[in-house]
Amino acid sequence: MPTFLDFDLPKSLQKAIDELGFSTPTPIQERALPVIMSGRDMMGIAQTGTGKTFAYLLPILKQWKFMATDTPRVLILVPTRELVVQVAEEVEKLTKYMSVRVLGVYGGVNINTQKTKVYEGVDILVGTPGRVMDLALDNVIRFDALQKLVIDEFDEILNLGFRFQVTSILTMLRNKRQNILFSATMTDEVDEMLNEFFEFPEEVSLAPSGTPLEKISQLGYVVPNFLTKINLLKDLLNNEGMERVLVFVNNKKTADLVMTALDDDFSGQFGVIHSNKSQNYRLNTMAEFQRGELRGIVTTDVMARGLDISDITHVINMEFPEVPEQYIHRIGRTGRADKEGTAISFISPREEEIQLAAEVLMEKEIEILDFPEGVKIEEKLLEFEKDKKKVKFLMKKVKLDGGGAFHDKKDKNKKVNLGGPGKTKPRKTAPRNRAVEAKRAGKKKKGK
Repeated sequence: MPTFLDFDLPKSLQKAIDELGFSTPTPIQERALPVIMSGRDMMGIAQTGTGKTFAYLLPILKQWKFMATDTPRVLILVPTRELVVQVAEEVEKLTKYMSVRVLGVYGGVNINTQKTKVYEGVDILVGTPGRVMDLALDNVIRFDALQKLVIDEFDEILNLGFRFQVTSILTMLRNKRQNILFSATMTDEVDEMLNEFFEFPEEVSLAPSGTPLEKISQLGYVVPNFLTKINLLKDLLNNEGMERVLVFVNNKKTADLVMTALDDDFSGQFGVIHSNKSQNYRLNTMAEFQRGELRGIVTTDVMARGLDISDITHVINMEFPEVPEQYIHRIGRTGRADKEGTAISFISPREEEIQLAAEVLMEKEIEILDFPEGVKIEEKLLEFEKDKKKVKFLMKKVKLDGGGAFHDKKDKNKKVNLGGPGKTKPRKTAPRNRAVEAKRAGKKKKGK
């Protein structure tokens, strides 16, 4: 089995790794190192939790040499403020015995404070696309000495609407540089950006897009409405011994609603994180959760990507995400570092189609459990549930393979079990898209 000693790293870098307690590189770290060391552009495709940050930092720092400049030599773009902080901290840990100045910049805080720090000199700049563009347009950041551009979570950066900012930054950079790109999925938008701005980067792929993480048990409940979902969540938290929990919803308003409901029964045990919360509040909440002072966090997809939070035992999808790939990123918060994890989804009738799309993408079914007895079934619908519009999602990258890998759902999975005899209703089905219909038609034909 390879170790970091096989990487022949400088003594100062190896010493920092030893102190961090790391000895064995992950597969993406092994595969990325020779490509990045060669100077070629690279497009890395790897799921969350695979060690991508060290995969690009180690070869960059292995090649590090002193250079008399105060402007960034490495620019690392990431999608969220939390990820800026995390990556900057990782750089600081690895460069503990090296002379490297790192700075993280992001929106939501005073830009003048960040300008002052840039003027003091920076070697590795980590930032969100919006704040980096603002500082560059103000001529505070110059890219005269830039040698390497890293774009991490490329698909999520574009998904969050930062294409204009990334494009603007790319037009400011010197042409002679190495591009190191990482993405969990190859979306059409990522393809377009690659074709327009990058010349034939070498692809280093760890796993196909949509591959589920094997150590995660994927379970689900069919739940008629959101207020019943809240009742079910409270019941599971009381009875299932959930120690470290991430509860995902689709928007800020719903996150606050769930947090208020949990505060009634689990006061002081949960925090909430979404984009309306201040940066300090978000970072403090994450720190409390990491230290074990909080049992769980209610959050939107701002926490589904990139962030390294250890030992999460359960991920709960109160709402199914609108994009199938995002489901995989959410559940990837658990089952990390060779530990087992559990992902539980609450699926309403209006979310059936996107659930099925995620299952087709993974070629794996979510195991539907019987609805627990004793959980109250609410009749009232919230305003957002009354909206009859179809849930939006992307199916462009779903590949439908033949064979028996993806079986027809069992009859019991097509019902809503409301807890006892005489309380089972037929499950309402949403209109299926063509890809799913094709899958079903193939199965019926095969069964004749």
